[in-house]
Amino acid sequence: MKSKLVFGAKKFRVVKSGHSIINDTPESVKIQNPHEQNQSTNEEKSLEQDIAKTSSEGEDLLSPMPGTFYTSPTPDDPPFTKVGSKVTKGQTLCIIEAMKIMNEIESEINGIVAEVYIDDGNPVEYNQPLFKIKPA
Repeated sequence: MKSKLVFGAKKFRVVKSGHSIINDTPESVKIQNPHEQNQSTNEEKSLEQDIAKTSSEGEDLLSPMPGTFYTSPTPDDPPFTKVGSKVTKGQTLCIIEAMKIMNEIESEINGIVAEVYIDDGNPVEYNQPLFKIKPA
């Protein structure tokens, strides 16, 4: 069974037994065949393993809001924390300024700061990793 469909300036030929769509215009639409689905599934499993490996080395603290990242209350003060510092649950790690409001970001776990992902004064987005903390 073959038929043609027209959507605006694009023409499509529909074939019942085909595995892909053939487009009569220069742009073509691709449907993933089962072999490519297996490959993407393998890639997803690999990504999940990488995430599991990363999470076993520590837990990422994510930004709860967009804003500007600060490591200390004022430029003259020492940073709240740095790599190698021991932190406790509820301890202030940084400040995120959003709409002229200074929001203190606290540690969610007890541990050691393994990595600081953002430099002082840089913008951050919602759910962007700020710190990696290894549980202790």
